Amino acid sequence: MKIQIPVIPKIKHLESGNFILLAGPCVIEDAESPFLIAEKIQQICENLNIPLVFKASYRKANRSKSDSFNGIGDLKALQILKEISEKYQLPIVTDIHSAEEAELAAPYVDVLQIPAFLCRQSDILIAAAKTNKVVNIKKGQFVSPEIMKFAAEKVKEQGNDKIMLTERGSMFGYYDLVVDFRNISEMQSYGFPVIYDVTHSLQQPNSSSGISGGKPHLIDSMASAGVAVGVDGLFIETHPNPSKAKSDGANMLNLELLEPLLEKLVRIRKAIQQ
Repeated sequence: MKIQIPVIPKIKHLESGNFILLAGPCVIEDAESPFLIAEKIQQICENLNIPLVFKASYRKANRSKSDSFNGIGDLKALQILKEISEKYQLPIVTDIHSAEEAELAAPYVDVLQIPAFLCRQSDILIAAAKTNKVVNIKKGQFVSPEIMKFAAEKVKEQGNDKIMLTERGSMFGYYDLVVDFRNISEMQSYGFPVIYDVTHSLQQPNSSSGISGGKPHLIDSMASAGVAVGVDGLFIETHPNPSKAKSDGANMLNLELLEPLLEKLVRIRKAIQQ
């Protein structure tokens, strides 16, 4: 079954047959670095004919500790995302955490992303659907792929069929995640494109320190596996200096490693299409 990517404003290279890429830093940390990251990723994707959606959260609501960094201010961060979109002619995806945030964020971005922990929250799904934006729903670490069919239906019932589903792993004990690649094909069978969130699937959450760990050295292997099984898109958080990142640095890809990784993944994509 051929799955169509929803119409996303400003997206390029869909005709290339490549996977789409949702990539960028975890969160808007300041007023300068997001532009540098967006420009670098755009250059790479232009060279490789990869459809790109720039990703950054304008605020981080799901934090283990009360003193963890959660943003520079909602409107300030959203305005930065809008300026990136206009300067580089890129579509933007960002997370929302409540029904009210759907209305707040929609004027600034092209794709509203429902975090994994909130994938069953009807009010958020319905509010996101009513903006008529593309809605990317992350599969909760605690649900089966079959449940995501019902999450998608909540959006579709509002007259919005611009839906993507994202696999990000399932909880394995308290401190680890495991990816069942059968989930990708299962969710594709519902007729929606499926994105594989590579970097979050390598998180090690619930650390006693209150800071999630990760296994970024496995990004190459896991992304390769996702492309090999035919995923429609990849989600990769990347940062010029992950050790200095203010959120999720332990599982982000160093920006300097993005180009060689994508070059390899494009080759895999072409191989499975032959």
